[in-house]
Amino acid sequence: MNSALQTTSTRPYLIRALYEWCGDNGFTPFIAVSVDASVSVPQEYVRDGEIVLNVSMDATSGLLIGNDAIEFKGRFGGVARDIYVPIGRVLAIYARENGQGMAFPLVADVPPESAPLPNEVPDVAAMAVPTKPVLLKEGSTAPKGGAGPLPDDVPPRPPTGARPTLTRVK
Repeated sequence: MNSALQTTSTRPYLIRALYEWCGDNGFTPFIAVSVDASVSVPQEYVRDGEIVLNVSMDATSGLLIGNDAIEFKGRFGGVARDIYVPIGRVLAIYARENGQGMAFPLVADVPPESAPLPNEVPDVAAMAVPTKPVLLKEGSTAPKGGAGPLPDDVPPRPPTGARPTLTRVK
């Protein structure tokens, strides 16, 4: 039986499930990302430390949503760029068309000097913010940072009236 420290995060599984849901329903999946030194994205498109990326099949090449990171090639201003996003930096995945999806708490960074030694039990409280995922519902606001430029082949989202807001699901 696996203990809580040995299980893998549910975040990559939920991201893959919502990505598939978007595709099955003809929606465009977007991810909101908190950018730091571990994230490889075009810095000129980062706003307030965040970036929103179109991760649809039409906008990406070689998309891989793994348990540790999301990797793909995307076009920005007509130039292909390699994108690398650690799973812990993904703040939300949602459908562009209706804002439905899921938001996640930001995983706190563990400074190298406090990283556990191989025989030590890590302090879980220092590694993650202990909150539950948040669902985005219609009529709610998507995460900030979505006002930045989109890849060339993505038309801007038309105004729809009521803006989505985050609602915590318990």
